[in-house]
Amino acid sequence: MAERDTDRYQRARRASRLTLAAETQWQLLPGRASRRREYALGAQLEPAYAIGGDGYDWAATATDLTLTVVNGMGEGTTAALLTSLAVNALRNARRAGIDLADQAVLADQAVYAQHRGELYISALLMCFAYDSGLVSVVDAGSPQIWRRRGRAVERITVEPQLPLGMFQETAYTPQTFQVLPGDRLVIVSDGAHAARSPGGEVYGTAALQRGISSSSLLPAEDVPTAILREVSGHRSADADDDAVVVCMDWYGRPTE
Repeated sequence: MAERDTDRYQRARRASRLTLAAETQWQLLPGRASRRREYALGAQLEPAYAIGGDGYDWAATATDLTLTVVNGMGEGTTAALLTSLAVNALRNARRAGIDLADQAVLADQAVYAQHRGELYISALLMCFAYDSGLVSVVDAGSPQIWRRRGRAVERITVEPQLPLGMFQETAYTPQTFQVLPGDRLVIVSDGAHAARSPGGEVYGTAALQRGISSSSLLPAEDVPTAILREVSGHRSADADDDAVVVCMDWYGRPTE
């Protein structure tokens, strides 16, 4: 509550001035970590002071968790405002009790009504049921899902659908997969998995698998920073694409 009445705490956290796009984007984020008995979450968005259109959001209820990772096209305030529109449209639909597929539909309509297909946003929408571990997912773009189960690291693939706002009245169909207690999920935007080295080499699958494996002993809230550190070491020094990494450790609920 104190942060609503003063800028003191915000100013103390900053090593330098944020761009306007970054200021807009950071106000959307729910935080960098969240923990309940059913899960532990950690997330990081980089670069911190001059980000573009990437972002994430989450919201927990008594029965489930909704997690979203977005990647808006464009740069600067254009990308930040596009992401703000999409995230707030998704929140508005979610808070009205609308299911995951229709959340995507309403956000798609909001973005299309504003930009008529000239700008659109990639998004990954996921809803985790605490009791069953069943995950409903709508893949509307480029964010990738990786799972570490035991020592095995593999990508979870779901049918890709159109980004939000690309065409008028797009229909979205949810798919499902299962998480088990002990699973770790890592979600990465294209700023991470498609990062290029000075020689043009894509960071890619093998590097992500190594990064997820090598960070297996870290708590969920520290994993995104560790992976983004490796991505930063790989990509060109003048690269300007932003990146999101979200990590979830799933505990679930014991069956009574």
